[in-house]
Amino acid sequence: MKPNNATLHTHHRFNKKRSIKAGLPPGSLVHIGAESDKMAQISVICYSPSGVEERQCRQIEQYLLNPCASSVVWVNVEGVHDVELIRILGEKYAFHPLVLEDIVNTVQRPKIEDYGDYLFIVLKMLHPSEEGEFISEQLSIILGPDYLFTFQEGIKGDAFDPVRNRIRNGKGKIRGMGADYLAYALIDAVVDCYFTVLEGFGERIVDVEEELALTADQKALHLINNMKKEIIFLRKAVWPLREAVSFLERGDSHLLHDDTRLYFRDVYDHTIQAMDTVETYRDLLSGMLDLYLSSVSNRTNEVMKFLTVIGTIFMPLTFLVGVYGMNFKHFPELEWHNGYFWLWGFMLMISLTMIVYFKKKRWL
Repeated sequence: MKPNNATLHTHHRFNKKRSIKAGLPPGSLVHIGAESDKMAQISVICYSPSGVEERQCRQIEQYLLNPCASSVVWVNVEGVHDVELIRILGEKYAFHPLVLEDIVNTVQRPKIEDYGDYLFIVLKMLHPSEEGEFISEQLSIILGPDYLFTFQEGIKGDAFDPVRNRIRNGKGKIRGMGADYLAYALIDAVVDCYFTVLEGFGERIVDVEEELALTADQKALHLINNMKKEIIFLRKAVWPLREAVSFLERGDSHLLHDDTRLYFRDVYDHTIQAMDTVETYRDLLSGMLDLYLSSVSNRTNEVMKFLTVIGTIFMPLTFLVGVYGMNFKHFPELEWHNGYFWLWGFMLMISLTMIVYFKKKRWL
């Protein structure tokens, strides 16, 4: 059977080839992920309690030649397919080659690694789509003493607009805190988007349940299978994130201040809630698949029961027709003047009697 567009879309989202890296030495910068011909976009936000400065750079050299002097610098790179840009940044800030390799490899599991002078964090950022599904992209974060780099795949839109507005408007504590608080704000925004995606996913589950209650057809089965793939992906995105946030809450890195750890505890609680929701939806989908199989089995049983009853009704009629269809010369009933009509009446009486009996037994 030829797959439909939804199936192909799901396959493309959740399957990215890693074979192109086979045999290469560690630290090789090979982009793995969605191909793009767009130029990477670099946005820089420098802020302190006294003000904010924003820049848009088309080339990383534009920023490196004139860096910000504010207390906190946030550099956001959209487009990790530009391997040369990642290499230049890594050389400038002395990032480990394995960090750069993980940035351009967009099939990493959520994790956190402590390199002493900076922390490297990987997580999945989800966006609701117009079709009711979701789009996923890898977000890599490098947290330093007074700077923070974020690397996105370049998919249109992200979850950071509320954070940007808080920086611009000076709302909350963000402009008076360090880069670690900015990392908290960004991770918290990403986790909040998980709940938006999960709410939409729950509505889709309700719709599939209603459709399954009306008719258990192949369309419903395809929907259930696609949603099972999506919930597995969500589980892989949320479960490892718990370990990373737990490190940020309890770890001993000098880059994290005690005041910020309290906020990471709140993010950890939200992560646990998202995990519970994912597990609940996973159980619901498993139950829906069992319901589909039971509905198909019951429908098959109903058809077989109906055919069996019909066959049972015709069994004595077939016997009578077979008897009087024999080619013997001397047949007593063949001489009856109204024998043909008597036989029809007898056959109808047998059929009606059997139908009434089956109705009484609730077999029909």
